Amino acid sequence: MDIDPALKALAAALHGEGPAVELSVGEDGALVVGHLETPGCDDAVAVVRTSGSTGAPKATVLTVESLAASSMATALALKGEGQWLLALPVQYVAGIQVLVRSLFAGTRPWVMDMSGGFTPVAFTAAAQELTDKIRFTSLVPTQLQRLLDAPSPETLAVLRRFNAVLLGGAPAPASLLAAARDAGVRVITTYGSAESCGGCVYDGFPLEGVSVRIEEDGRILLGGDTIAAGYLEAPDEAGSTFFEEDGVRWYRTSDLGSIDDEGRLTVLGRADDVIITGGIKVSAAHVQEELEKSDAVAAAFVAGVPSAEWGQAVAAYVALATPPEGTAASPQPAGTGGTGEPAGTGGTGDHAVVLEQEWHRTLGILAPKTVLAASSLLMLPNGKPDRLAMAAELNALHQGK
Repeated sequence: MDIDPALKALAAALHGEGPAVELSVGEDGALVVGHLETPGCDDAVAVVRTSGSTGAPKATVLTVESLAASSMATALALKGEGQWLLALPVQYVAGIQVLVRSLFAGTRPWVMDMSGGFTPVAFTAAAQELTDKIRFTSLVPTQLQRLLDAPSPETLAVLRRFNAVLLGGAPAPASLLAAARDAGVRVITTYGSAESCGGCVYDGFPLEGVSVRIEEDGRILLGGDTIAAGYLEAPDEAGSTFFEEDGVRWYRTSDLGSIDDEGRLTVLGRADDVIITGGIKVSAAHVQEELEKSDAVAAAFVAGVPSAEWGQAVAAYVALATPPEGTAASPQPAGTGGTGEPAGTGGTGDHAVVLEQEWHRTLGILAPKTVLAASSLLMLPNGKPDRLAMAAELNALHQGK
């Protein structure tokens, strides 16, 4: 992918010499550099679409001030500026930030060849092209997991060569972080979104100039100069998402969290992840964490689905760690409407039935009443779980029972 047109357009916008930039990828895989008018925002640099994992993507307007503040805070946290490897889709905030940080640092980013998807071989080849002494990359947990699954000596060598691997986009399992530490890979977990110019909380602590607080309802608020100007095509009604207080701009996230006595933020899950089943409030994030404790589960997604009996029923889409040999990659139901009766014979379905029965014994009311097992979760192009698609499949399987 030729990123020179994108770098040129972003540099012009940062210097106030060009319109806001929106990056996308054409059907042929080529980078498309678009330009957008941003009425009421003269210093807009980039328009980045949110991932759309929970609804329609929103066009987030990032300004010179917010991007400069983010780049400076990132450099301070990483103790230097260096060369970046782009291994994420360039049209999302983590991807475009690789380009913006490179422009501020005066370094040349290297782009991984993702024409064949993300593979350890392609990542390793791209990382071997880096020339600076200080090196960084941004990944999502799924990518890092692939890199650490029986890694080649060459892959381990390039991973260890990075001064930091920023890991964000989704919660990172403790087992993955432990595996990275054991392999000698310097991982920094990040929390943020397009609305905050990407990750603005590193390993639980806010970057320089970033403020974090928790609302009474448990929702996480992010504040400071990194916060976006707003949405281009969806005006914020009554300051429900963005607001200013005592001269500080704030963004009200859709996540729940807590802050300990040391100031460390823990993300507990999404505000819309609370499932009310039979009058009891259940955290989907907590159930997901419990399911992923099983060695047989690589990853899980938990959602509430409509239920005539329970109001909402807990349902789970489960990626098996080692699917039985010869099974199809397509999802298989573990049971029918939560009865626990096998929906098919052999393979992934039967394997998941055992897990479902175990969870009913150990988790009680928290146990999913419908389980759909597959070789992997459904993912969006940016590496985040496709929550809407998986919720739709779980809803269709449960059938409102």
